[in-house]
Amino acid sequence: MEKRILITGGAGFLGSHLCDRYHKDGWDVICMDNLITGAESNIAHLVGKERFTFVKYDVTNYLYVDGPVDLILHFASPASPIDYLEMPIQTLKVGSLGTHKALGLARAKKAKFLLASTSEVYGDPLEHPQKETYWGHVNPTGLRGVYDEAKRFAEAMTMAYHRYHDIDTRIVRIFNTYGSRMRLKDGRALPTFFRQALRNKPLTVFGDGSQTRSFTYVDDLIEGIIRLSESDEVEPVNIGNPEEVSILDFAKEIIEVTGSSSEIEYRELPADDPQVRQPDISKAKRVLDWEPKTNRRDGLEKTMKYFKKQVLRNG
Repeated sequence: MEKRILITGGAGFLGSHLCDRYHKDGWDVICMDNLITGAESNIAHLVGKERFTFVKYDVTNYLYVDGPVDLILHFASPASPIDYLEMPIQTLKVGSLGTHKALGLARAKKAKFLLASTSEVYGDPLEHPQKETYWGHVNPTGLRGVYDEAKRFAEAMTMAYHRYHDIDTRIVRIFNTYGSRMRLKDGRALPTFFRQALRNKPLTVFGDGSQTRSFTYVDDLIEGIIRLSESDEVEPVNIGNPEEVSILDFAKEIIEVTGSSSEIEYRELPADDPQVRQPDISKAKRVLDWEPKTNRRDGLEKTMKYFKKQVLRNG
């Protein structure tokens, strides 16, 4: 029997890749997005195909889908600093009201529910690397708090629906991910560095660049999400790449990959910018038999091809 899935935020970077994967695997895919940060171009190749439906809609409103739904992936949310700093209230609403509406639909349809959470729930962590048992170090009134706390609330709401309404839920904590369909001006380090390097402009590094991140190629992340959705694990699971790199070294790596003549330009470090970010993925290895497979250099070269086209198109 054909399975049916609703992906909120389905026209976004990760959501569109999930639409591709589930459609390829034979699911009937409903992609829902209000296009505040998503783009129709990310799903244009699917529009008009059988078993794919796009619905332009804001999930913070009453949520209704005609017919059965077997699985809901709640990926709707601004997900980069530039977005949630410009849209703080929308970010809080989609994490709270949007999650509530999506869980309500899961309850009505008796559907499995998977929440896209984030490594940002750990804030500027005092534990390194970060395990799922770590409660985090978040500034709730800081500029980044709107995203961090929205996701922490979403996790709490998801677990409440699991415990009180017996909804079959999953929570994935996503660490920095990269690949095609990222926006050139999404504000995160990787697309910013690519945009600058491909134009031979200075790469802007905040602080002294010693802060670290861990980058996962999108195909690896999607595979981890699929495995989590098919598992019996209810508690949060980190999906990310434990290979840690400083932002300064990462900037130099982008310059090397692109063959750019760019130099490094240092800027003041933003408030509450995490100093370290590295997932402990021992749980994902144990429960999902998952770990990233893509070498960062290979992933960056694949991603560079996408960004080259974007730079040529946008000037």
